[in-house]
Amino acid sequence: MATVKVDKSNFQADVLDAKEPVVVDFWAEWCGPCKMIAPALEDIAVELGGKVKIAKLNIDENPELAAQFGVRSIPTLMIFKDGEMADMKVGAAPKTALSHWINGNLA
Repeated sequence: MATVKVDKSNFQADVLDAKEPVVVDFWAEWCGPCKMIAPALEDIAVELGGKVKIAKLNIDENPELAAQFGVRSIPTLMIFKDGEMADMKVGAAPKTALSHWINGNLA
């Protein structure tokens, strides 16, 4: 499964009400490090299939959601389980580190 785009209209349904854990990538078009990790997140989304959903949220288009979750710098990744934020990672990282962080939160 590829990454999905979320915004204020579908955040509740696609993230908070999701049955599987959801990694939300808070990003922006102008953010270099955000663009650096995008291919790794796409790969991880495919590799982990139905175990986790990876969603991308553009903070310029959805500033209220970024503010609601206290996003101060990007990229910020948050893992949501059962409607609650379970963990957060700020900053770019190599694919192996991102994969390890995500898998560690699935247990």
